[in-house]
Amino acid sequence: MSVVVTALTKAFSQLLDPAVVRVLVKSVLVTLLVFAGFAWALWFAIEASLQWAMLPFLPDDYEGPAAAVLAFFLSAVLFWLLFRIVAVAVLQFFADEIVAAVEQAHYPEAAEQAKPLPLQRELAYSFKGIGRALLFNILALPVAAFLLITAIGPAVVFLFVNAVLLGRELTDMAWLRHCEGAPEANPVPAFQRLVLGAVVTAIMVVPFANLLAPILGAAAGAHLSHLAMENCLSAQKGGAIDA
Repeated sequence: MSVVVTALTKAFSQLLDPAVVRVLVKSVLVTLLVFAGFAWALWFAIEASLQWAMLPFLPDDYEGPAAAVLAFFLSAVLFWLLFRIVAVAVLQFFADEIVAAVEQAHYPEAAEQAKPLPLQRELAYSFKGIGRALLFNILALPVAAFLLITAIGPAVVFLFVNAVLLGRELTDMAWLRHCEGAPEANPVPAFQRLVLGAVVTAIMVVPFANLLAPILGAAAGAHLSHLAMENCLSAQKGGAIDA
């Protein structure tokens, strides 16, 4: 637990780093543009649907204002429900920049040895992340529905599911630059990934703070990855000496 707190503290202290600020601005703008595109598409889809329905009890020329109101509220709901998925998917395109900034500031030797991901792999991991998030959140729906009677149950279910997924994705961002073809062998302990994912998932439901959450999580994930890699290397050296 203290390791995750230390990683988050270091990540927070680097939020004013120019390289991090550039990624923050880019990722926030792209994320907002994606949701603006959703809203625009919804507006036209709803307006076309209303015109097709030709509801007799509504006045003439109602389609435009009604579609705008419905699109606004549906977009707000989508933003709240899908922010985590879209924001992390967008961040995947800029993850190398965040991790590189952390490595240059704290792990200069590792920065020299890192192998930045080509665009094709970034796209692949981004789409895999979106697919996993959608799949496991959909699978969690029946469990959450069953626990509705407990009031807090659904929130706990979705927090746990997204904490597991997000903790892995955020630590993978650094690990993939050093994994040498073994992306599945993420060395960060599962408990640390879970705690990091839970903290970042919780921040993502807080207005305005949620815009910082993916960047903060990616930087903290880089610290956890490098600590785990250092521990693995120390253990290997210790084993070699004992042998």
